[in-house]
Amino acid sequence: MTGKRRTSPRSTFLPRSFRFTRSVRATALSAGALAACASLAVGCGAVPGISGGSGDGPIVVMTWAPEETSATNKPGMPAFALAYARWINANGGLNGRKLKVLTCNDHNDTVSAAACARRAVKENAVAVVGSYSQHSDAFFPHLEGAGIAYIGGYGVTNAEFTSPLSYPVNGGQPSLLAGLGKELGPTCGPVSLVRPDTIAGDALPPMLNAGLTAGGHDEAEDQRAPEDATEYATQAEAAMKNATGESAGDGKGCVVTALGDRTATFMDSFRRTRADYPDVRTGTVLGSVDQTVINAAGAASGPFEGAYVTGWYPVTSDPAWAPMKKVISEEAFSDTRIDPTDTGVQTTWIAYTVFRQAVEALDGGEVTADSVRGALDNGLKVTTGGLTPTLRWGFTDRLASIGFPRLVNADVTLQAVRKGRLVSAKKGFVDVTKTLEKADID
Repeated sequence: MTGKRRTSPRSTFLPRSFRFTRSVRATALSAGALAACASLAVGCGAVPGISGGSGDGPIVVMTWAPEETSATNKPGMPAFALAYARWINANGGLNGRKLKVLTCNDHNDTVSAAACARRAVKENAVAVVGSYSQHSDAFFPHLEGAGIAYIGGYGVTNAEFTSPLSYPVNGGQPSLLAGLGKELGPTCGPVSLVRPDTIAGDALPPMLNAGLTAGGHDEAEDQRAPEDATEYATQAEAAMKNATGESAGDGKGCVVTALGDRTATFMDSFRRTRADYPDVRTGTVLGSVDQTVINAAGAASGPFEGAYVTGWYPVTSDPAWAPMKKVISEEAFSDTRIDPTDTGVQTTWIAYTVFRQAVEALDGGEVTADSVRGALDNGLKVTTGGLTPTLRWGFTDRLASIGFPRLVNADVTLQAVRKGRLVSAKKGFVDVTKTLEKADID
């Protein structure tokens, strides 16, 4: 779920003034270089944002994600992107032009993430769409230098909510943790948060605590854990001791896990540990758990039974997912990498919905990195069939006050595991914008 900690760790949340002006400065420099080349018309070589996707050739985009690593993997995202391209091309393409999807494995490391971005630039991609990477410091400089939009990232790094070239479709980990904390706050005793001992993992406690505080609760106990461990007995023991300690009183403690793909591994250790302690409630976020994980953990008899789970989107049984399922059925029915319950696949679908509407807004005009960004920056309102609120990206949004100027969708859904099934626990969306505005992230 998160990048490995550097030798000299620092918070992912930089001081507000630096965090915002740095992104603006990068964009201004790119814009200045573009203007200079346009006026001189010679000596500048390829102008960023001009060459890719022009003419009658295919419109080129890229989707990347980690695959076959020891931490979080999202193979369904690039696999679905390829299926989407087959489907859109079989149905007339985008404004009559073929869509070509490049895929790349970022291997959960900075070198590969940067290599993916450089390839996107080299092959004239007009956007990076529906991708997952923990290493925004490695890939964003390349995209920003070439003026390539990053549409629908998974939301695991703060740069996805600060870069002017980022167009997020969900509220990322901040919204999920804030929403979960707000729900658990009024009813939980002591809360333990088990999260990766990484740079991006450092960003999670303030978000959960913002939600807990909104619910009238004390801050959670921060329990760090390796993101690539094969067992978590030590962490499970510590989390249970805190959640059931003397401070619990009459309130049932809660254990919240946000370990990405390693959540299932943690819950296996947790299942064995909890037998020696009083009962506790559990909570997690989609992306760390889905229906397949719940089934593998024992369904109704497993440790997730009764857990609250926050997500960005409606449950998979919602009719709003029918168009995505149609694409999977027609173009990738036998591809086991593509699971319609996977939030990575769902995010990729929504990201390509955004990209499609951006291209259609050009009304047959030239499709380049520059024109795609222009369509998104000029007030385009993107509808997703009820999967998200209407999306529209301005220069800054309400959450610019906490350093998230690009976070335009802070809605979450509340789900619960009942009788082994992930179902809606509350109708509709919950907007956690006000909760996030009070987050202490400095």
